[in-house]
Amino acid sequence: MNAGILNALSAAISDDPSHVLQLRKIVVALAISGRLKQSDKLISPDDLRAMLKGAKSRLVAQRILPKQKPWLPITDEQMPEEFSDPSLFISLGQVARVEKGKTGIQQAKPGDYPLVVTAAERLTADHYDFDSAAAIVPLVSSTGHGNASINRLHYQEGPFALGTILAAVLPHDPALFSARFLFEYLSAFKDELLVSRMSGTANVTLTLGRIEAVPIPLVPPLVQRQVDELMALCDQLETARTERETKRDRLATASLARLNSPDPETFRDDARFALDALPALTARPDQIKQVRQTILNLAVRGKLVPQDPADEPAEELLKRIAEERAARSRVGTIPKPKITSRDVNRFSEGLPIGWSPVGLGDVCDLVTSGSRGWAEYYADSGPGFVRAQNIRFGRMRLDDLAFVKPPSNSEGSRTQVYKNDLLIVITGAGVTNPALLERDLGEAYVSQHVGLARPSDSSLSPWLLLCLMADAGGRGELIECAYGAGKPGLNLDNIRSLSVPLPPFAEQQRIVAKVDELMALCDQLEASLTGADETRSKLLDALLAEALAPVDAVALQAAAE
Repeated sequence: MNAGILNALSAAISDDPSHVLQLRKIVVALAISGRLKQSDKLISPDDLRAMLKGAKSRLVAQRILPKQKPWLPITDEQMPEEFSDPSLFISLGQVARVEKGKTGIQQAKPGDYPLVVTAAERLTADHYDFDSAAAIVPLVSSTGHGNASINRLHYQEGPFALGTILAAVLPHDPALFSARFLFEYLSAFKDELLVSRMSGTANVTLTLGRIEAVPIPLVPPLVQRQVDELMALCDQLETARTERETKRDRLATASLARLNSPDPETFRDDARFALDALPALTARPDQIKQVRQTILNLAVRGKLVPQDPADEPAEELLKRIAEERAARSRVGTIPKPKITSRDVNRFSEGLPIGWSPVGLGDVCDLVTSGSRGWAEYYADSGPGFVRAQNIRFGRMRLDDLAFVKPPSNSEGSRTQVYKNDLLIVITGAGVTNPALLERDLGEAYVSQHVGLARPSDSSLSPWLLLCLMADAGGRGELIECAYGAGKPGLNLDNIRSLSVPLPPFAEQQRIVAKVDELMALCDQLEASLTGADETRSKLLDALLAEALAPVDAVALQAAAE
């Protein structure tokens, strides 16, 4: 494998960082399997093992290293699943010494020497702990809280200081094993080689002994240098990717910002540019999320479809809703409407002609939430029980719907849900997430963590869902209420008083239909990106498996001749 092959492979990958990592794994795997061999004058694994023993013996004689224990061969149990033939591996402790950092990061005084810490950027120190090239391994989990993870390793050339929560891997003989190669190898397979050896409950850590036990491939020095050169090309790919992503993100942010705060005079041109550039602006699925939010914001501002002067104004719709609610309240079919205060100042820029600002509670017959203490009513079958985890942003997920046997009182009937109800998570991780119950669940109820808003006219439900999803339509206000102070959460008054824009009913229908059309296009774009990424990942996985497969020495020799 050479630079030309690597560049050809790079053209097949996307800007997903995981693909570049897979490419690095392939480079190292080719070195391990002997497929980077470009010369017959290479040190054999047995010769390299003997030379390493000699280097360690000299260090022991010079009292740089303590007297060593007998070497033990690598066994199959010590090898990750991806690797084969343990006879071609040796423990890291036989290749390098592993020393813990000596500098307390918080107490370090700034100075002229780099201080390596777990973060990507170096700090400085007024002293140095080591004066040689080293691969740096964190000793503590990057995420903590019982999770084993390592975000990154470091490569550093001396002199440098090292934080006490990291360890330096210092080759016994840099001419036989370079620190750069060890860094690239350990980085490429950090999950398999290092994260898998971490232990602990609350504090997940890695010991020096476990690092020393990591299996290292007996790769000849010449091949190590080839790996270093190819990794430098991977670095260039990564840098180029980062630069492309930065430029693309800036362009996307600027383009979508102009749509989220539209200028009436330039809106058509801005929208045309954004739509024409959509494929270039959305190279990652997460970028499509920004596009979706922009569509929603345009929808609730009346910027997606033309207005029709013949449409009945929203004021007339509100009058009919108020009269019908009052009539149902008088006969006791719905609770007496509560008077809610609402802030329409955020619509100070003005709404389109025929639109009206309204409190969500003013167009709903019922705003409530589930009752407390229903844990004792859980059952294996029976009526459904909608919990917060069933509500995703803009959609219901009912594959794990729970069941209950509710109490025979008014609390049970009050919390029952029906088709076209709007549901909002009011506590927990998904707080403010809204969804529309688009199908009839039969007898079903909501938990105490779910708010229920039942529109006075079920035909309003799709429009009100858009308002609950759009930052400019009501979601922004909900988020402000939920996270304003203390533990995240919403109360029912937050929902009742939520200010939303209300267009004429006919315009609502046109807008909802247009949003559905545009969201379907986003779905297609997202699926194409995800499918392409999956295809590339499968290709890279296959290449990695092939690169790690045992080499037929006879075939290699024949190919070389």
